[in-house]
Amino acid sequence: MSSNASTLTELLIRERPALLRLVRRILGSDSSAEDVIQAIWFKARGVDGSVAIDNPRAYLYRLATNLATDQGRERSRQARLLADHYLWGPDEVLSTEEQAMAQDELQRVLAAADHLPEPTRTIFRLNRLQGLTQAEIARRRGVSVTTVENHVRAALQRLAWARSGR
Repeated sequence: MSSNASTLTELLIRERPALLRLVRRILGSDSSAEDVIQAIWFKARGVDGSVAIDNPRAYLYRLATNLATDQGRERSRQARLLADHYLWGPDEVLSTEEQAMAQDELQRVLAAADHLPEPTRTIFRLNRLQGLTQAEIARRRGVSVTTVENHVRAALQRLAWARSGR
């Protein structure tokens, strides 16, 4: 583990209660706050040690803010996708059975998305759930657009299998 990762991990342990309050305030609930804190821990442990972090505390709080904001956006986008799925128009009404089947399909796909391998899962979420373009993701992740395209394609292939219910 790099010295940055070690410093951030130790700081996370000390600052956990305050970080949890920050994340809860951003998300507006407790439900996902622990998930965000866990994501911070994973990110902190993976920080490269080649360049020293001048202010580890500020870095950690910025990381918490960014991850909580991303989580909130993803939750909002999922709610919109679910609403769009059911709002076909005034003249099209889904039967109760069709609604139940659609809900089941959506849950299968979301569960399968949670089990995609990294970095495919993160790239897929950034693109399809948070609405970032492939070029934005490539810049953010420091990879080529082709790499992003390949990860999105792999995710869609795996999720198509989940969508079919097999």
